[in-house]
Amino acid sequence: MPARLFVALVSLALVSLALAPSVWAAGGGGENNLFAGDLGNILWTLVIFGLVLFVLGKFAWGPILQNLQQRETFIHDALAKAKGDRDAAEAKLAEYEGILNEARAEATAIVEEGRRDAQVLRAKIEETARTEADKTLERAKREIDIATETAKKELYTVSGELATRIASKIVRRELADADHQRLIDESISEIQQLGTN
Repeated sequence: MPARLFVALVSLALVSLALAPSVWAAGGGGENNLFAGDLGNILWTLVIFGLVLFVLGKFAWGPILQNLQQRETFIHDALAKAKGDRDAAEAKLAEYEGILNEARAEATAIVEEGRRDAQVLRAKIEETARTEADKTLERAKREIDIATETAKKELYTVSGELATRIASKIVRRELADADHQRLIDESISEIQQLGTN
C-alpha cells in the first residue's frame, strides 16, 4: 500500500513539474504558488514528502493497520463466541424444557398412580368391612339360634315339670321317679310337636 501511494505521489509531482512553466507564466510574479519556485524547492518538497510517507508507512501505518486488524479479528471472534454462546444457551434451554416436560409427565403419572392405588385400597377396605359385617351377622344369627334352642329346651323342661306337678296334684298321688321322668319326657315331646305345628 505505501509503495503504490509513493508511486502515485511521484507521478503527481512529475506531472506538476511538466505543467509548472505554464502556471508560472500565467500566474505573474509575486504570488505564492505551490508550483512557483525553482526546481530545488520542488525536489526537497518531494524528498521530505517521500521521507514522511516512508516513516509513516514504516512506523505508523503498520501498527495502525495491525491494531485495526486485531480489532477486526477480536470483533469477529467475539461475534462468533456470542453466537456459539447463544446457540449453547438455546440448546440448554431446549434441554431444560425437555427435562421439565418429562418431570411434569412423571408427576402426572405418579398422581394418577396414587389415585388408582387409593381407589383400589378403598375398594379393598370396603370389601373387608362388608365381609367382616357378614361374618358378624352370621355369628349373631348362630348365637341367636343357639340361645333360642337353649331357651326352648329350658322352657320345655320347666313346662314338663309344671305339668307333672299339676298332674300330680290333680291325681293326688305321689308318682314314682320313673313315672315322673316319663311324664316330663312326654310333656316335652308334646310341647315340641305343638311348637313345630
